[in-house]
Amino acid sequence: MPVAVFIEESALSSHLTQLASRLQNIAPFHVMELAKMAAELERQGRHIIHMGIGEPDFTAAQPVIDAATRAMADGKLQYTSATGLPELRAAIAAHYQTVYGVEVDPARIIVTAGASAALLLACAALVEKDAQVLMSDPSYPCNRHFVAAFDGQAKMIASGPEHRFQLSAEMVEQNWCEQTRGVLLASPSNPTGTSIEAGELRKIVETVRSKQGFTIVDEIYNGLRYDAEPFSALSLGSDVIVINSFSKYFNMTGWRLGWLVVPPELVQPIEKLAQNLFICASSLAQHAGLACFQPEALAIYEARKAEFQRRRDYIVPALEGLGFKVPVMPDGAFYVYADCSAWSDDADQLTVDILNKAGVVIVPGLDFGPSTAHQYVRVSYATSMENLQEAVARLKAFREQHVKS
Repeated sequence: MPVAVFIEESALSSHLTQLASRLQNIAPFHVMELAKMAAELERQGRHIIHMGIGEPDFTAAQPVIDAATRAMADGKLQYTSATGLPELRAAIAAHYQTVYGVEVDPARIIVTAGASAALLLACAALVEKDAQVLMSDPSYPCNRHFVAAFDGQAKMIASGPEHRFQLSAEMVEQNWCEQTRGVLLASPSNPTGTSIEAGELRKIVETVRSKQGFTIVDEIYNGLRYDAEPFSALSLGSDVIVINSFSKYFNMTGWRLGWLVVPPELVQPIEKLAQNLFICASSLAQHAGLACFQPEALAIYEARKAEFQRRRDYIVPALEGLGFKVPVMPDGAFYVYADCSAWSDDADQLTVDILNKAGVVIVPGLDFGPSTAHQYVRVSYATSMENLQEAVARLKAFREQHVKS
């Protein structure tokens, strides 16, 4: 008979409260809290339109699904090397050459368990205790939390609409100090959907380079840029570190597959970290990801990109017609960052009220940094045109009933 082991509740409770102090630097993700509230309303029978979480409503293209099915049938499910399948790394490198005109050695590409793992590896390799990393305010909250996870400090720099909600070289120069080790940028950005103009990005890289710091550029939305020629920060030098993912342009969010492009001298250190932290990215997802670069799959993704642009071109003027102010036209991703001050001076409460009374999920600026926390909301248009039109109708009715002009 197995022996049952009982632990006194008081002892267990005491043990579990001895948590690492770094957890105090990790804030809750309010986007997910709203998602939980929405799920509860749906369980009660409410119809909710989701314009909160940044997830494409499209799923993996059929050639990708077919490739995954073949990989399972063929038993291609064992570990790969920590850096990823050689043929997938070569396909990613070829994609950079074809789309961006940038030659990248496949040896510099490390396949990861999503862009989150790529950022984790980059920060593990580069961020030391009390090291400061500059980033824009607003920006994706998990980026600063990756820095905090390694006991570094994210310095959020208020970056308003006059700066396209992005850092500039001048801002980097003004905020660099003895503790600063680098910058973490996102272009296009979550939550704003805005990109850093290529010339300005070059100046930022040159500024950081002159200070012997590192530049990490999150390009997970780079495939979804609508108003400019394709451009990658990799064209600015082999010392620029780039993060990318199969989640957004390739619509593979739950597959957890991404990549990291690093300078040659960082390949071995990051490979060592990946071996210990992850072993490898999902082998099934890697074999499926290979199919993303087939012509028939790319044609599907380009058609979906055009649909995202069509939705953007509908939702931005529709929001402005409702009294929201969109100070910068989003040129990428699938977000609109809108000033809601004509509706309320408390974006957090406003989004809760809109959810409960209108059945529409949008999220407050609270997650993305203090400078826009109460004045802005993020609206995701990664949903169908029919849902967008219904959401606009519901928001119009909500304002007429609950918002004083």
